[in-house]
Amino acid sequence: MKESPIFVKTYDYTKWLLEHTIKFPKSQRFVMAKRVEEAALNFHDLLLLAVKEDKDKKAVLNQASFELERLKHYMRLCKDLNIISLNQYEFSSKEIVGIGRLLGGWLKKLQ
Repeated sequence: MKESPIFVKTYDYTKWLLEHTIKFPKSQRFVMAKRVEEAALNFHDLLLLAVKEDKDKKAVLNQASFELERLKHYMRLCKDLNIISLNQYEFSSKEIVGIGRLLGGWLKKLQ
């Protein structure tokens, strides 16, 4: 399970993200950093739940997809508010797209 590419990429991205959210300006640490971290960790939790789930795996993965979409929008907002640099935003976007492709493949496999 944990060797699956989606888990590896999600873990690595979440680690990178948490290392950067602690550097957010104090005024945004309890607003945007909290939201970003919450979306990333909820996404990871839902992936773990999907592995354990037998009946509603597709519903859990759809919820994970929503959390990933939330994260994508929060990161864009962070860029627009100059909380993260353009390079950090580009890296984040590429990682989210890659994770999204893996999630889409998993959902397609279930159909």
